[in-house]
Formats: sequence, C-alpha cells, structure tokens
Amino acid sequence: MTYLLSIETATSVCSVALHHQGKLLGCQSLMLDKSHSSHLAVMIDQLLNNCKINRNHLQAVAVSKGPGSYTGLRIGTATAKGICYGLDIPLIAVNTLEGLAYQFKHVPLAVDYLCPMIDARRMEVYCALFNSSFDTMEPTRAVVVETGVFDSWFNKGNVVFFGNGSAKCRLVLAGKNSLFAENVQASASTIGFLANLKFEKGEFEDLAYFEPFYLKAYRTTVPKNKIGVANEK
Repeated sequence: MTYLLSIETATSVCSVALHHQGKLLGCQSLMLDKSHSSHLAVMIDQLLNNCKINRNHLQAVAVSKGPGSYTGLRIGTATAKGICYGLDIPLIAVNTLEGLAYQFKHVPLAVDYLCPMIDARRMEVYCALFNSSFDTMEPTRAVVVETGVFDSWFNKGNVVFFGNGSAKCRLVLAGKNSLFAENVQASASTIGFLANLKFEKGEFEDLAYFEPFYLKAYRTTVPKNKIGVANEK
C-alpha cells in the first residue's frame, strides 16, 4: 500500500502529486512565478486532504532534483527533507528533465528524439536528449543554443523541443527535422511516476547529504545603484 508524495519546484510551476502503487490519485499545480515558498506547504495539505490521506500514510517523498531554478530547487528539497525527517521515510530524487520528457509517455508522436529544455541565462538552456523509448542519448547539460548545435541529431531524425526554455530557441533551431511542442510544463505527476520505479528498486537518497542538482554554480550580482556606494567605502 505505497503512498508516495512528489514535489516539483524546479521551474516557475509549483506542483505536488500523490501516487498509490504507481497510480496517480491527485495533482495540484500553480503557475505563479516566485510563489513556491508561500504556497507549497498549503498545496501539500490540500492535496492530502482532498485525497483523504493522512501524512502518516506516506511511505516516501519524491522531489524534482534539478536542474532548474536555484531558489525553487532549495525550497522543494527543504520541504521534502522536512517531511521525510518527520515521518522517518525515504527521499527519492528524480531528474527534472526526465520528468519533463515523460510528459510524452502516453502521447503518440511520430518523432525520433525528445529534447526537454529549461530556461537558463540568455540563449543558454539546461537540456538532455532522449529517444522515443526514453533512453538517454545526451546527458543533462548546459547548452548555449546556436546554429548547428543539434545538427548531428537532425541528421538522424526528428527532434521535438519543449519546456520553458524552448520558445527562445525556435528561430535558431527551426528546420525540417525540428519540432516544437508548446505548453509542456514540469509536473509532479511524472516525477511521482518515475519515483515509484525507484521506490521499487530501493533507490533512495541520503537525507543528511542530498543536495539538488544545480548543474551550475549559483551566481549573484550587485545592483548597479549600489556599485558606486560600494566603491566609496
């Protein structure tokens, strides 16, 4: 009787889902940027109440581990860890891009490759490449999208691009073997689906040492109106 709670906060979408024995019982999503810290805990309580499940019934918590928003990943991870510590249950981590790719699990598409993209800086994206059987062809990486960067795959077949980083790449990647799927958002529902497979294999994270997969180091900038002040000191 496995009840698994999953959390997705790697992008602007804040999402939670509940699975029982791998079957989706409920999912809630909020597409409101920078809302994760104030809404995530409430959404979890609402989901469990709507599904009439007590927290003590949970056997594991899954979290979208990244790559993605630094702040969003920290919030999701901290929340998942807190629940796991409190209930003494395992933590499962799922790659965000894999979760995005599995949005197409039950969608009949005549494509050869899937390329989920998460927006990064300027023309950079976090992406990976999967074949139609969801085998990894290119691992998760940061890519500056420019002409020719995916040509080797275009020569092998069709590639569908999707996720919140794909729209800005459309003009650069447009061609006969490039396709773009719109409105494909990260969701805790597919994170939970993949996490259930890991649960069955006992693939759990170390609660004390687990950290999100940021992929790149977090960078801060000094506001321009404060640079002069800093130089005066």
